[in-house]
Amino acid sequence: MSESIRSQDSAIPAGHELVLKVIPMPADCNANGDIFGGWVMAQVDLAGAVLPARRVRGRIATVAVNEFIFKQPVRVGDILSFYADITRVGNTSITVDVQVFAERLREDNTSLKVTQATLTYVAIDDSGKPRPIPKG
Repeated sequence: MSESIRSQDSAIPAGHELVLKVIPMPADCNANGDIFGGWVMAQVDLAGAVLPARRVRGRIATVAVNEFIFKQPVRVGDILSFYADITRVGNTSITVDVQVFAERLREDNTSLKVTQATLTYVAIDDSGKPRPIPKG
């Protein structure tokens, strides 16, 4: 993150990798002018799948959203950065922590955590059945 951006709420967590950046647009707003929670959830699911897809070396499917916390509203024009870290690897499933930060350039270059989530993905074969995750 740029040195000119001040961090509020919390710092980017150690060990997490930047896996996605996106800017929400006016079409992503609800009636209150904030970004739809469902839109944010979809982006988190995409971001959360990056590291498991690499590890599994094949198809994965989301099997659980273990936790999802909206800490702050997301606004049009925020630059959202999604950071992920694998927290657990089982025989067929992988659990990932995703943390989302918004850069609010119109507000004195502030950055704050807006969402955090924990999701579980399962490795699947071509017929959609769970398959073992390769070791290492």
